[in-house]
Amino acid sequence: ISDTGRSTVNTDICEVWGYQPCLWKMILVGIGAVCTGGLLLLLLYWLPEWGVKGTCTHTSVRDAHTLLLRSTDEFKQWFRAKVHVMLAPGRKPFDSLDLKPKAQLGNGEHGIGAADEEVHGKFSISDRMLPPCQIHYFTHHSTKYYWNDVIQNFEFYKGLEDVKVSCASIHSDHSSGLSKTLQEYRALFFGENEIAVRVPSIFILLIKEVLNPFYIFQLFSVILWSAEDYYYYATAIVLMSVISIATSLYTIKKQYVMLHDMVAAHSVLRVSVCRGNKDIEQAMSTELVPGDVILIPANGMIMPCDAVLTHGTCIVNESMLTGESVPVTKTSLPSSGEEAASSYDMEEHKRHTLFCGTQVIQTRFYAGELVKAVVVRTGFSTEKGQLVRSILYPKPTDFKLYHDAYLFLLCLVGVAGIGFIYTIILSIMNKVPAKTIIIESLDIVTITVPPALPAAMTAGIVYAQRRLKRVGIFCISPQRINMCGQLNLVCFDKTGTLTEDGLDLWGIQRAEDGRFSTPESEVAEESLVNSTFVACMATCHSLTKIEGELSGDPLDLKMFNATGWILEEPTEEETALHNPIMPTVVRPPKHTVPEANQNNPLTQKMSCEIGIVRQFPFSSALQRMSVVVRRLGEKHMDAYLKGAPEVVASLCKQHTVPQSFTETLETYTRQGFRVIALAHRQLESKLSWHKVQSLSRDLIETNMDFLGLIIMQNKIKEETAGVLQELRQANIRTLMVTGDNMLTAISVARDCGMVRSHEKVIIADAVPPKDLHPASITWRYTENPAQTIKDSQEEEEEKVCDRQVALQEQSYHFAVSGRSFAVITEHFPQLIQKLVLRATVCARMAPDQKTQLVEVLQSIDYTVGMCGDGANDCGALKRAHSGISLSELEASVASPFTSSTPNISCVPNLIREGRAALITSFCVFKFMALYSIIQYLSVTLLYSILSNLGDFQFLFIDIAIILIIAFTMSLNPAWKELVWRRPPSSLISGPLLCSVLTQIITCLVFQVLAFLLVRQQITRLKSAAANSGLSLNVTSPHDHKNIKNYENTTLFYVSSFQYLAVAIVFSKGKPFRQPSYKNWPFMLSCLCLYTFLLFIMLYPVSAIDSFLEVNLYFLVCLFFRIAVANDRWGPSFLSWLFCRNNKPPTVRYMHLALELQDDADWPPKPSAVTFASDPQSHISNPL
Repeated sequence: ISDTGRSTVNTDICEVWGYQPCLWKMILVGIGAVCTGGLLLLLLYWLPEWGVKGTCTHTSVRDAHTLLLRSTDEFKQWFRAKVHVMLAPGRKPFDSLDLKPKAQLGNGEHGIGAADEEVHGKFSISDRMLPPCQIHYFTHHSTKYYWNDVIQNFEFYKGLEDVKVSCASIHSDHSSGLSKTLQEYRALFFGENEIAVRVPSIFILLIKEVLNPFYIFQLFSVILWSAEDYYYYATAIVLMSVISIATSLYTIKKQYVMLHDMVAAHSVLRVSVCRGNKDIEQAMSTELVPGDVILIPANGMIMPCDAVLTHGTCIVNESMLTGESVPVTKTSLPSSGEEAASSYDMEEHKRHTLFCGTQVIQTRFYAGELVKAVVVRTGFSTEKGQLVRSILYPKPTDFKLYHDAYLFLLCLVGVAGIGFIYTIILSIMNKVPAKTIIIESLDIVTITVPPALPAAMTAGIVYAQRRLKRVGIFCISPQRINMCGQLNLVCFDKTGTLTEDGLDLWGIQRAEDGRFSTPESEVAEESLVNSTFVACMATCHSLTKIEGELSGDPLDLKMFNATGWILEEPTEEETALHNPIMPTVVRPPKHTVPEANQNNPLTQKMSCEIGIVRQFPFSSALQRMSVVVRRLGEKHMDAYLKGAPEVVASLCKQHTVPQSFTETLETYTRQGFRVIALAHRQLESKLSWHKVQSLSRDLIETNMDFLGLIIMQNKIKEETAGVLQELRQANIRTLMVTGDNMLTAISVARDCGMVRSHEKVIIADAVPPKDLHPASITWRYTENPAQTIKDSQEEEEEKVCDRQVALQEQSYHFAVSGRSFAVITEHFPQLIQKLVLRATVCARMAPDQKTQLVEVLQSIDYTVGMCGDGANDCGALKRAHSGISLSELEASVASPFTSSTPNISCVPNLIREGRAALITSFCVFKFMALYSIIQYLSVTLLYSILSNLGDFQFLFIDIAIILIIAFTMSLNPAWKELVWRRPPSSLISGPLLCSVLTQIITCLVFQVLAFLLVRQQITRLKSAAANSGLSLNVTSPHDHKNIKNYENTTLFYVSSFQYLAVAIVFSKGKPFRQPSYKNWPFMLSCLCLYTFLLFIMLYPVSAIDSFLEVNLYFLVCLFFRIAVANDRWGPSFLSWLFCRNNKPPTVRYMHLALELQDDADWPPKPSAVTFASDPQSHISNPL
């Protein structure tokens, strides 16, 4: 069974199993917990699946007391949820109730007991009413799911959309408000309208942190070391753990507080609510439920819920959601016409919807009528709630490095198991006391799995995060820094990311009598003041005045400012005096009015002053906006339309559209200009102001007269071309994802170097099935603006690349529009991966399509980065392996990285630091693994003579050598440039395994050799001493643990030099990090430790010897053997031997590229058509 709960930001589709408590299983678990000292309870806490199955028996989901949930994504996470029951007079929140007004609804929460059921929602109901319904529900990730007997499944109630209400019925059935009784009933299902980010107490966070398996293992280690009287080392580890836990608690608490503060601004406020019969009462925003009608005050408010506007107009700042601080005009939901008959959809009708957390700046309304909105969603169901929910419950970070690290640790545990058995057998053979056997055999486990490993692994990421902060890149998910080192594809938004955010007006080209006139650069000329074209530019926009300043869309601002006209808005007093809405008025400045009109004030006003009567805001789905206006003194009204040229032309009379329209448009878009078309229509004189307010935009936006084109220039940012060239040379593919025009996007891609001059672009133009015709794709080849020979730099670049890069070298690129992408995804699923393999330009993409594109790219094993300015890129920024927001607004809170530099120069910096952090993680992991193996070998050899390393020897090795080296070797900064090679992504790879194994063998050989040589020399000395009648003590008196002996001393020095040698061997520099000799803390540490070890070895100091419990009697003869332990050439030779044969690629996109290389029909020929009817997607001959 799968629940139906969905979230736009966090996938919550789960498989569900039902369970009931089982008494005998719980008794067995209790006995097991006592016998294992609580370890069994910890295991069941870490593994929810085992916890439920170990204490419950399987039952139907309907009768379940506990639910076991498993996510259906690639992570397969397990969750447990407790089922609750509530009593309610209906089964669904939107059921109609026939309750007496006195009926009281209560609220309380209890779980189902093992023997009897307690209830949630107790209330008194009149005797004549039917008995209340028992409704089962559970809560998962701050969302409630209710049992539905009809579908035999749990379902999730989003809000008013669940009843598929039409726009017209929102006006007729939902605009009067809810009664208090109905509001309380719905509150049972929807709960409080609050995005509750509970900040856990320090104690709760501490318990969760301490119950981490790593800290439990450390606790076990500390207890064991204390039993062995290794107090110093145990204290050092406890100190490290306390610092680590305190740091982690501080970070987690800080993130919770930041998130809490972010949503607290609109959590609780007082609102005016309509209660039917025109009663208005003040209520707390937490009491709102879907269906409530709230009043929007004239001075604005921060929206506490998602609501649809039914009366009036609002100016809203939606920066919290979109990343754009540009005020947006929201108009009331249509109450008549075709649009009113359609079902309300939040995405489709977002221009009428006020979203939670957004700020209403101003309202406009009719006299005597208030600005009203119907609540659609509340709490975590709102857009803001879903955003917060995605931050509270993120998907786990899936990265191969961490997966391989766990596998490697399991191998170390296996090695520890061998040592454990070996120690027990050896101790029994030597008749060692039982207590000593237990302690020493468990000690070998703590030696093999190093307790300091996680701290050492994190060090490189923390240093990289600090370096990123210095260059203005802020990170809220440090674990993703390593992922940046593996990026092999980066998607870029266009406007504001690759190009400048603002547009400059290049010129206009008017159409007269079905022909284009010559382009004009000046719009504010006197000859154009009275023209319909300039009137359209001055009125067809969504600009408003906020605190005396013009504000709105940057494109509208540029267009309006170019006319030089003045905008005036009515005051509240003027609005109240008139029955209809007082229009916003635009007029030209006096000095630009033609002289003929200046002499006659009446003519001046009649011809120039224009009032905006009705506005239809820009719709990204329709790609246009329009206004209805009236010139002062004229009896008829006019409609002006502005939008995408293709859309505007289709709504105009054919004879008014110039025949050269397509060619002219292509000429501009190929040069990278953004083109907007204008149109005009004179409306009938009989239309009144009131009638215009209720007209559908479809009736207005038709049968227009084409006016001409506005040509806007969108300049490419200075840094763009250089950064893209750097990424190309580093073998990182780049892709443009934009909502702009296709040809404009292709032109920008050529100008910035994404598509080189000699490469062809193939547009995949897909159309959905219509009538009897199946879906089809027409492959159109665009003309290259200049066929040029490759320059020397490009030739040199290609020489560098080997066979794999040759596969990726694109002599062609695909360009696809959002409409085509949707058709291909639905009707040509077998082509979508082939298409994205060579897609470079994706134009007219909706926000959800950007996210889908990222998912398709990830499905063919690309590690995807997404760089956007925060506007409409939020979904893709969250879904990508590494999202980089160029906006510092609130919307970037869900993006892992935010750059304070508003250009893409941050991308190479991030990738360089990611590569450095990734290589550092590999280096530190290999070093810590070798450290544990070297110490394991030393201890295992010493166990054979019933000896061990001393407490201070352990302390010196682990603190003075290992920790200092591990933390300083992570300090290497990133290499100054991006290289073509990428760092390895897996620990389980030939070169890395060879490197580790070679060092293990080298260390083993030298330790065994040193151990056997010193044993041999001791035997000879004993024999010589016996022959001469002398006695030789090889063990110090009063040394009950047998620590001060020659074998111990030898292995201590051998292993100490091996730790340092391994650190130097594994501390990689070029091509991903700066050379180690530039890392002065690391070099200084190594130098000091080498000097100290050589000094105490060659010139014994009795105090140091006593502290470290060493005996230097026979070490001089072993020095040469120890010095050569650093073997650099073995790993390199074995790595070369292991990897010298070229192997087929393991990633899917390389496999796909190899397949397509041998496909003679790919890419399709010019003008070829692919039909969806044939399962093989037959490609017809070119038309």
